[in-house]
Amino acid sequence: MKYNSWELKNNWAIDLMVEDRYRVLRHIVFLLGFLGLIYFSKFWNWYSNPYCYYVLFFAYSSLIVMVYINIYVLVPYFFFKTNYISYLILLALLGVIGLNFISFGLNNYFLPYLNISIPQKDEKGFYEGIMGCIAVILTTTTVKLLQKWTKDNIRITELSSLTLNMELNELRNQINPHFLFNMLNNVKALIRTDPETATTVIIKLSEFLRYQLYENSEEKTLLTSEIEFLSNFINLEKIRRENFSVEIHSDTDKRMLQSIFIPPNLFTTFVENAIKHSVNITGKESYIKITIEIEDKMLRFICSNSQDLQFSVSDKKYGGLGLANIKRRLELLYGKTYTLEMQSSKNEYIVTLNIPV
Repeated sequence: MKYNSWELKNNWAIDLMVEDRYRVLRHIVFLLGFLGLIYFSKFWNWYSNPYCYYVLFFAYSSLIVMVYINIYVLVPYFFFKTNYISYLILLALLGVIGLNFISFGLNNYFLPYLNISIPQKDEKGFYEGIMGCIAVILTTTTVKLLQKWTKDNIRITELSSLTLNMELNELRNQINPHFLFNMLNNVKALIRTDPETATTVIIKLSEFLRYQLYENSEEKTLLTSEIEFLSNFINLEKIRRENFSVEIHSDTDKRMLQSIFIPPNLFTTFVENAIKHSVNITGKESYIKITIEIEDKMLRFICSNSQDLQFSVSDKKYGGLGLANIKRRLELLYGKTYTLEMQSSKNEYIVTLNIPV
């Protein structure tokens, strides 16, 4: 059964199961529910008062330890990593150890306080006890699996919604008419003075538009295509500005770069900000330097640009929104496996992004 994001976010049972703010309440509900299940069983009433409550607490604590070992060790490190055989073996071993521990405690510490005669357990009863313990623990595995599925489903729906919103915003804002108007005016002037350069500009502009209209809609794009797009984007800006230098550098083998796929427009917001904030109205030299490297299955993107805090560009309407959107997109795409650092000094601004590939 599929849920849309509104249903997932507005269902109190789902919220209780998934949301971090309910973590303490979730554990309290589970512990009380499990205590109630043990409380209404008969075995602890076989012992004299007050030792019957000690037996209840001992059995309850032992089972809780088994449950939490399963939830926080076996499930995340074996079951979720598809090591199912190892998980089942360790689960059975946990059941054997847990049942023997409970049996040892009852026979060695609480046997004198037993009020009734209980038939000695046979081999069949022993294995039935193991299966009973495993059944209780497997119930928590099912809950943990449902919790993970719900979280993943929420992330997928949020990512789809966010990607759609970003695409719409880019169509409205990123390729703005003023930018294209200036480019066409530059081409018009170049046609008269330098037809060869004008041809190059038209080709770059067509590649820029083609990437935005077609490749941007794909879920993944080649890293080399993204680098080419950034190069065209910055070089188009370079034509408009004097004393503006651009450098895109990578020491990584080209064959490796050509085999890496990333989500499209992952770096565009950072480059846009670099272009915008590197503008120097006094005519002094400005620059943008981009470095892209692959090492240990991690991609490092570094974008540095010159800046003059005296003449900084203010963009309160869109600047913060674009950066907030890309941060949220990175969270949904990579969770805690990415890092993003931004450093600002008097003359330079540096963005460093590390993502797994």
